[in-house]
Amino acid sequence: MHLAEMNVAHLRAPTDSPELAEFVALLEPINALADESPGFVWRLKESDDDPTATVIHEYGDHLLINFSVWESLDTLWNYVYRSAHLDVLRRRREWFLRMAEPYMVMWWIPEGHIPTLAEGMRRLERLKAEGPSPEAFTFKDSYDSSEAVSLPAAAEATK
Repeated sequence: MHLAEMNVAHLRAPTDSPELAEFVALLEPINALADESPGFVWRLKESDDDPTATVIHEYGDHLLINFSVWESLDTLWNYVYRSAHLDVLRRRREWFLRMAEPYMVMWWIPEGHIPTLAEGMRRLERLKAEGPSPEAFTFKDSYDSSEAVSLPAAAEATK
């Protein structure tokens, strides 16, 4: 099993605004760091040619989406909290509005499965509505991959 992770953030301004210039400048090195991190599997990209391009979607103009797959919870944790990513994460209030509801969700997927953005949004909505479960959880309330193997979503993804 691999770990799918999606997080969303509400931008304080458009990505081409002066307020977000420093954040946009950090996209390329932080995304490159993720791509090169141990345990990284996949990341949703808007463009292979423009490393600063953010994902275009239908969920609102100021909603930034980060969506990736990792080999394990530990490899994702190490990237998020034990790399240069942490310095950027600590500055998130400069660029993003505070969110009162869950903005990050994780779930286990069969190795080789690439989840869709719609699937990620459904998992986030499930976490908001029902709280943490093996089907939608956070670092604080995580579940082992063995708890997800028998879930219908895991079985469906392997078909």
